[in-house]
Order: sequence, then structure tokens, then C-alpha cells
Amino acid sequence: MPRTIRIAAGNVTMDATLNDTATASEIWDALPISARASIWGDEIYFAIPVHRDEENAKATVGLGDLGYWPPGNAFCIFYGPTPMSRGDEIRPASPVNIVGKIVGDATLFKQVASSSKVTITPV
Repeated sequence: MPRTIRIAAGNVTMDATLNDTATASEIWDALPISARASIWGDEIYFAIPVHRDEENAKATVGLGDLGYWPPGNAFCIFYGPTPMSRGDEIRPASPVNIVGKIVGDATLFKQVASSSKVTITPV
């Protein structure tokens, strides 16, 4: 059964689906999560109460991918290039576990300012 989450960040609210990885399951079990957004290029990230090692971690990700960054115990929303990107790729600071995907236009997250409140809830 698909697991749908709702991400509200600043004035942007979007749904996403979590995949079937162990990391995504641990995030699902930790919901609801609230934090303050940090912005790094076209990525929102924030620490969450989940502690996982790398799980098929990826050095580059796709537009709208949701990731978990093990070094910072952080949830990441990717909506464009980061300072580490080369060309049009989307490259996290270091490999992330892909845990899901935004449903819709992830570039809407460009409207979110640093320190905005972010809430993730199950749908």
C-alpha cells in the first residue's frame, strides 16, 4: 500500500509518496515531524528524529526526490541544483538514501525561505 505524506513548508503544501526502503519506513513511523527549513541551493533540509546508515545511497538525485542524509540525520527535498551540482545534475553534499518523491511540481519549493516551518504528516 502506498504511503502518502503531506509536506507543508512556508506557504507551499505538497503531497509525496514514500518508497519501500527501511529508511522510508522509519521516517513514516516518526511522523508527524516539524522542523525549521535550511536551504542549500535548491534543496530544503532539516534534522529529523531518525538515525540510519546509508541504504543504497545516491550521489546524484532527481528533481522532486526526497532523501535522507545520514551524516546530518536530515530529511532533504530536492527541487533543483545545489552548490555541489555540475551542470544540470542535482547533487547532495554527500550521498543520500532516496526515500520518496514529490507528487507535482517540486520547483514550487523555491518559494520557501530559510527558517520557514516545515511539517510532514501522513495522509
